[in-house]
Amino acid sequence: MEIENNGDAGGGGDVSKEIGDINLAYMLLAQKLAKQDRAAAMYRLGVGRELADLLANMSLTQIVKLATSNFLLCSFRLEDHPMFAVFGEGKDTALQQAHMSILMAARQTRDAEAVA
Repeated sequence: MEIENNGDAGGGGDVSKEIGDINLAYMLLAQKLAKQDRAAAMYRLGVGRELADLLANMSLTQIVKLATSNFLLCSFRLEDHPMFAVFGEGKDTALQQAHMSILMAARQTRDAEAVA
């Protein structure tokens, strides 16, 4: 996907539409996860029970309205170098996924302790 801004400091209409498309796809996937398996959705999305419940119960109209925001509703969770480094270690895919799951669980635990 090529993003052109053509010097428009406020962001172009094309970029806003692409953000809306990403938001809609993300919100629909998040809702599907929350409806199918709430605990797995909480872990995969990095959200608490209250937000998972809200996602599961949103109407399509609410999701579409929220998706039209100019701000990305999703964000990278691979903010730490160790998480990115997992993929460059030359391990097989299953081992990389297991390692990433451990790192994400540790981060989630650390974040929960910081809030408490």
